[in-house]
Amino acid sequence: MPNTFASKVAVVGMGKTGLSVVRHLRRMHIQCECFDEASVQLPEDLKEVVLHTGQLQEEVFLGFEKVIVSPGINWRHPALVEARKSGVEVHGDLDEFLAEYTGTLITLTGTNGKTTATQMIALLLETLPGGCDAGGNIGTPMLDLLAEKQPTRVALELSSFQLERTKHLHPHYAVLLNIQPDHADMHESAAAYKAAKLSMFSQMIMGDTALFPDESEWQSFADDLLARGVNVKRFGMVSDKQTDVVAGVICHQDGDRIFWQQGDGQKSLPVSSLMVRGRHQQQNIAVAAQVAADYGVPSAVIEEALMSFQGLEHRLEFIGHIAGRDWFNDSKATNPDAAIAALSSFDEVVWICGGLRKGLSMDGLIDVAKKHVRFACVIGEDTGAYEDMLKQAGVAYKVSHTIKQAVSDAKDEGDCPVLLSPAAASQDQYQHYAERGADFIQSIRDLGGVHA
Repeated sequence: MPNTFASKVAVVGMGKTGLSVVRHLRRMHIQCECFDEASVQLPEDLKEVVLHTGQLQEEVFLGFEKVIVSPGINWRHPALVEARKSGVEVHGDLDEFLAEYTGTLITLTGTNGKTTATQMIALLLETLPGGCDAGGNIGTPMLDLLAEKQPTRVALELSSFQLERTKHLHPHYAVLLNIQPDHADMHESAAAYKAAKLSMFSQMIMGDTALFPDESEWQSFADDLLARGVNVKRFGMVSDKQTDVVAGVICHQDGDRIFWQQGDGQKSLPVSSLMVRGRHQQQNIAVAAQVAADYGVPSAVIEEALMSFQGLEHRLEFIGHIAGRDWFNDSKATNPDAAIAALSSFDEVVWICGGLRKGLSMDGLIDVAKKHVRFACVIGEDTGAYEDMLKQAGVAYKVSHTIKQAVSDAKDEGDCPVLLSPAAASQDQYQHYAERGADFIQSIRDLGGVHA
């Protein structure tokens, strides 16, 4: 039987995003009811809102005019599929944001590196009159940005889950960092995952700017955008002889440099002047520099910000020097491509890897492990795929299972840096990657203290 609830709006998923949606609707004086399959409770300020817990039945949303779905809820849930089939409007918080926001919108997506680049963009644009707020997948729910006033500019980090449930996105400036295998458990296929990412550009028109990798697979995509009058720019890792890329890393035997286009000229900095490690992170901040330059941030401001930027937590984060070695926390590396980028930033490491594999292939890690890993400690509940990969790479390893044991095992393996870069999600043992990273840091401290 169709639902007979009096509310016009249903909000599904009571995590951080779902709660922000409910608070937004209350500010708009719109009645709603909340749904979550877990046994959750609403915070004190939302106690009077109706909450339904337990498994969602297929007909549960048929009495509502609109259903707003949190990113963590599978878009293919039978109850959501049935609602869409029945003509109920179903979308995420992004369309709610777009219905209200009237300022300058900068969006960024990618499998890896989104948060670093988005945070850097917001930091640089904050120096302009009116500043810039950052939100979305970056940690601050986007609707929270509208709680007090309309921001002049907003930089939104967008996940594939947020993008697949929007119909009205039209950014003024959109950045695609990369598309690599991930989230196989939450998308119908790799093609669907890619389509969700690229949908960010689908409504861009003349006067808008798109920035994405200088790779051959994107050429037809670039041609389509150019035909619509979109200003297309490319970034990448290049030799010092290439001039058709506006931003990225110049890879040279005499030393890498990051670069970006400022007006009619090129600006650059030696990577030795930067605090962030790894070409992938350095490329990300070069992308941010390009966005900032395109919005008129002076080059001197950009250079100072890039040189002082220390990176973000759990992203190749230097923890300190203890037990005769450096320790690096890259817990955010939840897929093989992210771990490959991190491993490639070192000559040789003791590598802590493993966790929830999400069905992703480990084959791409074999060569980089063979080249950069002296010894490995495998964590997680199911270690088989990681053991097989390390055997194929010819890397000695130990199954540590837990972070604490891995730290203890790693400290006895020579004097090279220790890198936690799991190439896996954390949910087999932790709530999220940040909790895993925090456990890693605490385990290092338990060895006797961290010295910067």
